[in-house]
Amino acid sequence: MKKRKLLALLLPAALALLVWLPAALLIGGSFMGKAEVSECLGPVIGSEKGYASWHLIPLYPTLRPYVELLLDSPQFFAMFWNSVKTVALILAGQFLFGAPAAWGFSRAKGRFSNLLFTVYIVLMLMPFQVTMVSSYLVLDRLRLLDTLGALILPAAFSTFPVFIMYRFFCGIPPEMLESASLDGANTLQVFLFIGVPLGASGIMSAMVLGFLEYWSMIEQPLTFLHDKTLWPLSLYLPNIVADKAGLALAASVVTLLPAILIFMLGQQYLEAGIKAAGLKE
Repeated sequence: MKKRKLLALLLPAALALLVWLPAALLIGGSFMGKAEVSECLGPVIGSEKGYASWHLIPLYPTLRPYVELLLDSPQFFAMFWNSVKTVALILAGQFLFGAPAAWGFSRAKGRFSNLLFTVYIVLMLMPFQVTMVSSYLVLDRLRLLDTLGALILPAAFSTFPVFIMYRFFCGIPPEMLESASLDGANTLQVFLFIGVPLGASGIMSAMVLGFLEYWSMIEQPLTFLHDKTLWPLSLYLPNIVADKAGLALAASVVTLLPAILIFMLGQQYLEAGIKAAGLKE
């Protein structure tokens, strides 16, 4: 029994180490000097022969890459601010439009409402490549191309957060809503004071998933934004050349930190959202 328990612990531990190994290598590399990075990656990014190597712990650790990134790279902060504005407005839009839509679908019962919800959710299955041309034409007609609105508007009406929040709203007992209605609460009051508080876990899980998705989006800004001053942080790294590999590693770590922080703060909501999404009615 002890051996079985030990094996049961070793396997998840080994998988966890395997998953976190790239992150550990990234963090370690961000403290390497330019000479050490060139020595390790010379066969890959340079003209040197041989095989690339990597040190989990830098031989000569230095903060120079972070100093160069945070003090000598104004473009990084401009793109960071673009990402913050874009993601914040997207999440606000998903809450303002997605939560009422999910509430309406959860309360409306009947063949027509179920069919409408099914058609609505089918849109979630379509990748960006399928809707790219139609989205481009619509945004062009609305004169939103080359503005942050081209990223915000389609994402704010995404179907995925509606799907997540819908499952939580369906779990609210109808008797509680009927009781509130008998006490004189109107539809809006029932939604704001009962639906939103009781469905907070679903809303938060949708917000966490939305942040993780749109913080690292690449295809949408490349398609809809030609003005590089509007590019988000996710497009900063492709602009770094080979001799700036140390800067790229430091930028990757800084870019990764907000996503890790949001994930850790919202992990319990995220797990609850995944469980609810997998439940059948």
